[in-house]
Amino acid sequence: MEIRENLHYTKEHEWILVDGDIATVGITDYAQQELGDIVFVELPEVGSEFTSMESFGVIEAVKTVADLFAPVSGKIVDVNNVLIDRPDLINSDAYGEGWIIKIEMSNNEELNQLLDAAGYKSLIGD
Repeated sequence: MEIRENLHYTKEHEWILVDGDIATVGITDYAQQELGDIVFVELPEVGSEFTSMESFGVIEAVKTVADLFAPVSGKIVDVNNVLIDRPDLINSDAYGEGWIIKIEMSNNEELNQLLDAAGYKSLIGD
C-alpha cells in the first residue's frame, strides 16, 4: 500500500494534491484496496460548489457503496470523465490516472485541517 509524502489526506480516505489554488482529489490506495473492484463513480458537474467535507459523489465497488467527500471548499473545475467508462483506473492507479476531481479552493486555510502522510499512516494503523 502506497502513502505519498507530498499529499494531504482526510479521515475519510481522500487524498489531495495542491498546485496553487487548484487541488486534485482522489481516494487513497488504502481505500481502493478496502473497497475492492470499483465498478462505478458518480461525478459532480463542473462548476458545482462544495464545502469542506460535503459529499460530492459516490463510488461503488463490488463490496459496497461509499460517499466521496470534498477535502476543501471550492468550485469543481474539472472531473475525470475517463472514470465513467474505466472506474477500475482508481484500483490500478489511485494517485495518477484514477484522480476524481479538481477543485478551485476557496479557503487554503482548510488544508491545515487535513492529515499529512504520517497522520494518515497513524489513522490506518500502518
